Parts: sequence; C-alpha cells; structure tokens
Amino acid sequence: MISFVGVDHVQLAAPPECEAEARAFYAGLLGLEEAMKPPALAARGGCWFQCGAQQIHIGVEREFRAAQKAHPALRLADRAGFEALLARLTARGVAINHDDEEVPGVAARFFVADPWGNRLEFLV
Repeated sequence: MISFVGVDHVQLAAPPECEAEARAFYAGLLGLEEAMKPPALAARGGCWFQCGAQQIHIGVEREFRAAQKAHPALRLADRAGFEALLARLTARGVAINHDDEEVPGVAARFFVADPWGNRLEFLV
C-alpha cells in the first residue's frame, strides 16, 4: 500500500538573479524564515523558505513565465495573523485580490502576486 504523509515543498519559478527580491518578499514582507540550500543546489541560484512544516522553493528558470493560475495556498494559524499579514501587504502597496467565493473550511482568503507575478493564496 502506498501512503503519503503530506507535501514537503512547493517550487515556484523566478527569473535569474532573483535572490535579493525573493529574500525581500518572502522573508522580509511575508516573514518566512530562509532555509539553507545544500551547497550543490545553492550553486543553481534561487532560495528556500520555511512555511510551517513545509518549504517554498524559489527556483531559477532561464525562460521564466509566471504562474498566474497555479499557486500554493498558505494557511495562517489564526485570524489575527491573517489580518496582520493583509494589513502589512496593503500598507506596502501590494495589490490584493479578494475572493468572496465561499470555500468549505475557509473563513477568509485573498490572493497576491510575488515580485515576478506568481500567484499566491493566503487563507484562514
């Protein structure tokens, strides 16, 4: 029998030389902790970030194209954290796309784009 325990990481593509912007957005703005890449993989560029028990990997793609439909959905621990993140992003001028469609098990959610146009969903 095959048994999965969950998702280990999600990889998002970014253009070459994206590391400074990745750190500013994912660590600086979202507050995710950077995870160290193994040296052999670090040579390829990009960054990894811890998101709960999972990671978000920002990988360099030479022929980069933003993922405007496919996206990770990041669940906040509580409504206070959700509202604090929403306020932080709004204060920094990040465009917020509110989605009022009801989704079972989701109290609220919104979407943003990372610095390269990849879609991200935040929910509580």
